[in-house]
Amino acid sequence: MRKIIFVFSIGLFFMVSLECLQAQEKMVNTADALLKETLYNANKVKVSNFSLKQFNALFFEFFDKKTNPNLVLTKEEFYKYTIQIAVFSDRLAALYPDQKEIAAANKKKWFAESYEDYLLSKATQKK
Repeated sequence: MRKIIFVFSIGLFFMVSLECLQAQEKMVNTADALLKETLYNANKVKVSNFSLKQFNALFFEFFDKKTNPNLVLTKEEFYKYTIQIAVFSDRLAALYPDQKEIAAANKKKWFAESYEDYLLSKATQKK
């Protein structure tokens, strides 16, 4: 049962990440890039030690908050989630060397997430 949940979780993570990779890459403003780098450095060790259960909790917490039409995350909250998910890609690359390229692509995708796009999606949710 644990193996099925593990495979499902990894599969879900990769499916969501690969689907989002198809989105067009955008330029990130310098302030956002600096905030992302700061959050990456602050969370790298902590998230690298996450268990899959902790990562799943983080991922689903972010998904729930992101899709809640009555809640708008601050820029720092939004980037904290996306960067922690990106950091976990490093852990997956270390655990599964044959998936290194996919993990690198996922990390790049999560780093490319834009707070402005998130706010636009929130405006669409309320309509």
